[in-house]
Amino acid sequence: MTTTTPFPYAGLLDALETSGESGAVDAKAAALIPLLKAYRATLQAASDTTLAADELRRYQKYAKPGKPSAHIVQLRQKQAAARQASSIARQSLIKAAAVYVREAAIDVPERMPLDAFITGWIHANLPKDADTSA
Repeated sequence: MTTTTPFPYAGLLDALETSGESGAVDAKAAALIPLLKAYRATLQAASDTTLAADELRRYQKYAKPGKPSAHIVQLRQKQAAARQASSIARQSLIKAAAVYVREAAIDVPERMPLDAFITGWIHANLPKDADTSA
C-alpha cells in the first residue's frame, strides 16, 4: 500500500521528537511520542484495509464463477495482510495508550475500550495541524 493519509498531528509529533532529542521533554511528553506514532500507524492501516477491500470488491464483482483468478487471489492476500497490519497497529496503540494513561494519570471510564477512549482523548485535547484541520 503506497497511499498515505494526512496525519492531523504530524506537526505536534515532529515538535515533540525534536524537543525529545535535546532532552527537554518530561515523562508525559515522552510517552506521548509513541502514542502518536501508534495512532498514525492505526490510521494508515485502516486506510490500507479499506483500500484493499474496495479494490477486491471492484474486481470480484465481475469475476467469473468457479476457481478465482490469480489476480483475485493476490487481492485477497493483500486484504489479509492489510487486516493483519491493522490488528498489529491497534495492539501497539493499546500498549502505548496504557503507558500514556499511566504517566499522565488520566482516569479511563469503566467499560470503555482503551483504544476508543484514547482516540477520543487525542481528538479532544491535542492541537491539530493547521493544514489538516478539516
